[in-house]
Amino acid sequence: MSKAPTIRFLDRTTPPHIATLILMAGIGALSLNVFLPSLPSMAEHFGVEYSLMQLSVSLYLATTAFVQIAIGPISDRYGRRPIVLVTVAIFIATSIGAVYAPNFTTFLICRLLQTSIATAFVISRAIVRDMVPQAQAASMIGYVTMGMSVVPMLGPAVGGVLDEAFGWQASFWLLAGGGAILWLMTYFDQGETFEKREGGFSAQFKEYPKLLTSQRFWGYCLAAAFASGAFFAYLGGAPFVGSDVFGMEPAELGLYFGAPAIGYMVGNGLSGRYSVRIGVNRMVLYGALLTVLGMVLLLVFDIAGLHYPIVFFGFMIFIGLGNGILLPNANAGMLSVRPDLAGSAAGLGGAFMIGGGSALSVIAGFILGPGTGARPLIILMLLTTLCAVACALWVIRRANQIKD
Repeated sequence: MSKAPTIRFLDRTTPPHIATLILMAGIGALSLNVFLPSLPSMAEHFGVEYSLMQLSVSLYLATTAFVQIAIGPISDRYGRRPIVLVTVAIFIATSIGAVYAPNFTTFLICRLLQTSIATAFVISRAIVRDMVPQAQAASMIGYVTMGMSVVPMLGPAVGGVLDEAFGWQASFWLLAGGGAILWLMTYFDQGETFEKREGGFSAQFKEYPKLLTSQRFWGYCLAAAFASGAFFAYLGGAPFVGSDVFGMEPAELGLYFGAPAIGYMVGNGLSGRYSVRIGVNRMVLYGALLTVLGMVLLLVFDIAGLHYPIVFFGFMIFIGLGNGILLPNANAGMLSVRPDLAGSAAGLGGAFMIGGGSALSVIAGFILGPGTGARPLIILMLLTTLCAVACALWVIRRANQIKD
């Protein structure tokens, strides 16, 4: 497709409006973190240990990775619109089910079924690639993720207020309501953007080696995984650094903790503005280099003995900025290697980002301890971002050799 198709808001005969795409991505992000401040009260409500209650986060991430792998091929076979309508309906039902769960086991089952909302995020990226060429896809994905980047900043704060005013159940009512709005928006606004395939899954799977053997696909995929992995390492280690190294109170830590989100929003805006002009591959490289620059400077400050919260968290803005530039372009790149398998590519790439990020988050927790300071976390993030640069250079080299 040489140019973007005509889009009319709330018209099922045209592709979805960008507002619908932002909502698809945003509800999934909200589902991940809105209830985090309520974990202690939820543990008390169900009569379980706090560590057991945290399974609603860790198992959610693991299940999300599986869902993203599975849903891509399904949407490439049956189309985008019906899959979103069905999975969002499941999300609404299980959000309500979590509110009325009589015990922790039932709640956890409902919570894991809520991962159906991950399909909306995967498919929102595939829809963008269905609509426009690679460079324009990177730009559009940048604007979509910029619009949803406020969710990680505001979600926990909103959840904390709702918990204090109405109890932990209010966060899940919010998710159910958001899911209902998304379902209506999808029904009335999302026209089908993908031509359904004939021949069943067996014919489709025969096309997979063309994707899975592409060096460019794996270069984009791993660049995104390593870059976002640095952020997940931050999520796993920053609470310890803030509380044990800097002695920060929870309210103060919460204020500093959102620093990467500021950079992420700015990076998404830059991606949306410049991806078409500069090109996807160079934008991936520039984003990776910015993350490395931030971590190198932070390590220098740490070695120099400048151990202050404003220094540590301030340089984390580079992580958000680099990811905001790199991820939309890497996603557009991996979806463009085989446009006919865009859904599969989106799911596989998302699963790598979630799975690899979760592993780095766990590693960050293990390498930090009494007396270590923040340096082990800084080094881990630096090594991860260097890997992202290597992958970006790999993609550029491969693109210069041959279009695989």
